[in-house]
Amino acid sequence: MISTPKLNFPPIKLRAKEEGGHTLVFDSVRQLFVVLTPEEWVRRHLVEFLISHCKVQQPNIIEEYPINLNDMAQRADVVVMGKDAKPLLLAECKASDINIEDEKIFYQATRYNAILGAQYILLTNGIKHRCYKQTSNGYVACQRLPMLGE
Repeated sequence: MISTPKLNFPPIKLRAKEEGGHTLVFDSVRQLFVVLTPEEWVRRHLVEFLISHCKVQQPNIIEEYPINLNDMAQRADVVVMGKDAKPLLLAECKASDINIEDEKIFYQATRYNAILGAQYILLTNGIKHRCYKQTSNGYVACQRLPMLGE
């Protein structure tokens, strides 16, 4: 069992099971059990927060969104699609002990977003969250995550 630190998200309920020496949790978006890693712990909380507090409909959330970056297959942790079926938010989830202030994480998200073109990027380690809005002059920090489902 991994350490599951208290995060800066509301508590959630997870369906979990032990299998092959790993803790698996049910991912309601992908409709399957996944290994509970420190990053997955953060992702599960983020997804529930997007649904419960940001008014995002579950079908508009895509996890492990494929991105072709310089002919290399990459995956964005979470992408929220807008009503126009285009990416609205790209989120990168990190384990709670990872410093999201590290420029490499911001650059990773902006490289992915150069392909996706989402209006917002979100960096979270479950404890700290950083949201940015893409503008014609680059990225501007947001004071809070917008209501994405309205």
